[in-house]
Amino acid sequence: MNVKLFGEFFVTLLVIVDPPGMVPVFLGLTGSMPAKARNRAATQAVLLALGVIVGFAVAGQTLLDYLHVQLPALQAAGGLLLVLVALQLLTGKTDEPAEQGGTSNVALVPIGTPLLAGPGAIVATMLYVQRAESADEYLVLAAAILAVMACVWLVLRFSGVIVRLLRPAGIEVLTRIAGLLLAAIAVQLIADAINAFVKSYAALP
Repeated sequence: MNVKLFGEFFVTLLVIVDPPGMVPVFLGLTGSMPAKARNRAATQAVLLALGVIVGFAVAGQTLLDYLHVQLPALQAAGGLLLVLVALQLLTGKTDEPAEQGGTSNVALVPIGTPLLAGPGAIVATMLYVQRAESADEYLVLAAAILAVMACVWLVLRFSGVIVRLLRPAGIEVLTRIAGLLLAAIAVQLIADAINAFVKSYAALP
């Protein structure tokens, strides 16, 4: 097993996904849910993120080339989606009854993607896959992805302890903070995408 490759990719992907940084956003979106629903949301989000990252690892570049989509465009789209979610958090219009599918929606979008499986994680995965030169190295990368997703699941799964400490008033404050954080992340994604587009077109003859 290529321990060096595993360590490099594991640390890179873990830093990009940032499980501790996900906790405020996750609790802001799911803090009012029952414990069982919140745990189910954590599992759904991680499974979706795993599927998206693996999917882009296997066929990401081919798919983007076929659709004539550049990576900055994917980044900007993720930023716009996060702006909408941030506005919902800041205005308090996020409470959906569980029977209407609110739990699934929150788990899949925006937690699963583009927060966990966002442009950064997708691009990093695609770059490491392009570097791999043998089946063993592909297996190492797959193991690193699974390890990172396991870490994320553990952090989100046990975030309920924080919910019990914060109480409803604390969750309300945390929701607003999460909205601000998401808005900042969204603006940064869009700014990076614009910067990438400008550099790309400036380099053209």
